[in-house]
Amino acid sequence: MTDDSALLVAEQVAVAIDGFTLLSPTSLRLGSGSCVALRGANGAGKTTLLRVLAGRLRATAGSVTLAGVPLDERRSDQRAAIAALIEPPTLYPDLTLRDQLTLISAAWGVGDPDQALRRFGIEALHERFPHELSSGQRQLVSLAVTFARPCSVLLLDEPEQRLDPDRRQLVAAAILEARDRGVAVAFATHDQRLAERVAQAELAVGS
Repeated sequence: MTDDSALLVAEQVAVAIDGFTLLSPTSLRLGSGSCVALRGANGAGKTTLLRVLAGRLRATAGSVTLAGVPLDERRSDQRAAIAALIEPPTLYPDLTLRDQLTLISAAWGVGDPDQALRRFGIEALHERFPHELSSGQRQLVSLAVTFARPCSVLLLDEPEQRLDPDRRQLVAAAILEARDRGVAVAFATHDQRLAERVAQAELAVGS
């Protein structure tokens, strides 16, 4: 990604804590409608990089800009621009899945909350509470919650985890749909087939 109009730019970002390197210097440029797969072994720094890109972790070296402005999670416009699934989102234990999505739809002023459930094939679970879900179902709900809100940048940490091949196809379709809307996407994955299907480029982290 060398386009000077890149939306999200990380220049030689690195993270070290107490002398321990969590992320070696890494650069990334994401333009609107582009998709980059972050590849690397466990512990290479993929999740750390995503946290830095989302503004949830401050890099100890390098810089990150969004639309040419230094990234700062205190800026409401930047928080609105970036949707990220890095840790599982907080779900209200006494709200059904439809209630959760209705709340998100109202907060962001978007349409039908059931669309997010249909996108990931979990519309039949709409009356369930979070504690009634399997680990795979919780992952699908996490994805539904993340994709339900508008954004210009989408960051995902192993979105395929705990999902069978059919459900991974739904993840691929959702990412491609976001790309087609002009969303810039970066995601960490161990699934080569997913990366080949949706990403235009791969970035080796920690190499």
